[in-house]
Amino acid sequence: MEKDILLVPWDFTEVAEYALQHAIKVAKKLNNQVTLIHVVKTLKKGEEALDELNKDIEKLNEKYGVELHPLVLEGSLFHVISDYASENNVSMVVMGTHGIKGMQKFTGSYALKVIVGSKIPFIVIQGPPSKKEVFKDIVFPLDYRAEAKQKLQWALFLVKYFDVKINIIVPTLKDKSLNTKLMGNVHFAEKILDKYDCDYELHKIEGHDSAKATIDFAQKVDADMILIITTKGIGLTDYVLGAQEQYIIANTAKMPVMVVNPRTDLSRYGSFSATGG
Repeated sequence: MEKDILLVPWDFTEVAEYALQHAIKVAKKLNNQVTLIHVVKTLKKGEEALDELNKDIEKLNEKYGVELHPLVLEGSLFHVISDYASENNVSMVVMGTHGIKGMQKFTGSYALKVIVGSKIPFIVIQGPPSKKEVFKDIVFPLDYRAEAKQKLQWALFLVKYFDVKINIIVPTLKDKSLNTKLMGNVHFAEKILDKYDCDYELHKIEGHDSAKATIDFAQKVDADMILIITTKGIGLTDYVLGAQEQYIIANTAKMPVMVVNPRTDLSRYGSFSATGG
């Protein structure tokens, strides 16, 4: 039986290798094969890029003791990765980013553009793994949006495959209507996590800047990853809507961030009835 693919965008940088280091650990847990994908603008550059990629893979195979697979595709970086992932047996994408500053390919806003619309979750990486275990402590920001329930399915996925502890953080809202929706999501989350006997804690956070509060809390508890869901309906040109996501993806703590889109597919992993249907 053919293994699912764990995809690593490869731009021949140190940050891409950091992403690979994380991907190798994740792939062992999911029993996936690891493929390095490089995107070229024209087929002319494809042959040269494939040669360079194969040279890298030869060194990396020896360095990490794993079998890596090369893939060079033509097109726009903002479409090719998510399109390929959606159309093939790709479980997730582990992508390096150079943070919010600078003009490199995968800055915070660029990373969000690559992710938006994908049916496959992305884990965004800025640095090498800091611990022996892949992911043990996850920060799970919970808000009043309906799609927050979909993100809960991915929390259950992380519990199943990585045996994580989930730190749910909840903002303090003054608006009574929004707070009612928020509390509804909190009670729903507690019910589901109790049902699956998950290890979790609930934390209240103060302040208006939820993205900053999320990063601050994650650092405080020495978390391994933050799990977020993108804004529903966000498009490739939306910078304002994605401001919170961009800040978290390119966080200064260089903490890994798992990013899922509303209606991201979970069918290959079996049934997680977090949405009740």
